[in-house]
Amino acid sequence: MMNSMVLVDMVPMNFNSLFAEHGLLLKIDKGNQIFQEGENAEELYLIQKGAVQLSKETESGKELTLRICGPNSMIGECSVFGPPINHTMTAKAMMNTELLSMKKDSLEMLLTEQPTLMIEYIKWLQNEHLKTQSILRDLVMHGKKGALYSTLIRLANTYGKLNENNDLYIDFNLTNSDLANLCSTSREMVNRMLNDLKKQGVISLDKSIITIHNLEYLKKEICCENCPLSVCRID
Repeated sequence: MMNSMVLVDMVPMNFNSLFAEHGLLLKIDKGNQIFQEGENAEELYLIQKGAVQLSKETESGKELTLRICGPNSMIGECSVFGPPINHTMTAKAMMNTELLSMKKDSLEMLLTEQPTLMIEYIKWLQNEHLKTQSILRDLVMHGKKGALYSTLIRLANTYGKLNENNDLYIDFNLTNSDLANLCSTSREMVNRMLNDLKKQGVISLDKSIITIHNLEYLKKEICCENCPLSVCRID
């Protein structure tokens, strides 16, 4: 029998209810964009089904994937109670996806009317900043190998499940190109590093499914700070 890991709820239940009551349902086909870097950020989105990739284009023209968000994740960069801003990332559906969208004006009005909801929104916003800072820190400080190791840890914390041997497998199909974009490196480099981990028995590969046999090895190699699960995630 396979058991799922215990994962934290990314959005409080009252936000789910808020979007369900006031949000507009959007259905996005696989490969289509939800918003694009540089566009006006006027809405927040709550993912109901599917998965969304949040990425930036670097100065050299490469794609850097910062997040892969699944159900119960809120995405968008609208400046609530602030001046208009533009999206700093592009959001693209990795599979057929359903979202609930809410305009900035509507969200501001509802937050003003419900102080408790305002507090939850501030908590969510703070946690989003911590997650982004943590990802960028690992990309900058630990090099390509550290970037891959920390990405595998975050994927395990977000999409990991236990198999019958109590090993973690990442229940999300990712190509080596997807991993390369998450690590800001080349597919060939990711191939070599994954093969090295496989030879050491740290991971095993079955098509696009990665099973992690020694999570502590990955943590030790990057001097893991054991951040809370709410921060050490890829979504």
